[in-house]
Order: sequence, then structure tokens, then C-alpha cells
Amino acid sequence: MIRLRVKEVAQAKGISQGKLQRRSDMDMKTIRKMYRDPFVIITTETLWKLAKALEVSSCELIEDMPDDLPEIPEKP
Repeated sequence: MIRLRVKEVAQAKGISQGKLQRRSDMDMKTIRKMYRDPFVIITTETLWKLAKALEVSSCELIEDMPDDLPEIPEKP
């Protein structure tokens, strides 16, 4: 399972959601969704935009998690 580290990296760099949204030219709903749910599925293009906006490698924005974590219930 892959976990996004966007929120942690942005906070460590002092970049707000609004600033990240402007730098990445992404929809604010997408940014908020990633902050709330670090397991949300995103495209490689989105990952690239975020990495560029945060001035980090895309590898720094993802983390491998063990598969034996409890399942996250799907939202209706």
C-alpha cells in the first residue's frame, strides 16, 4: 500500500494548502482530499506536479506501508 506524504512535506517546508494549490496549479478539492486521506489514489502527473511545487523528488512524497494494515472503509 502506498501512502502520500504531501501534507507532511508541505508543512515541513512551511507551505500552506493555498500556496501548494497555486504552485501546483491544481484544484483545491484535490489538495484537501490528499491532506485528509493520504491513501487516496492519484495519477503520476499529479504526483509530478506536487513534487515540482514542493521542490522535492516525487520519491519523497510517497511511502510504502505494510499490507497488513486494517482496510480503510470505502466512502459512499
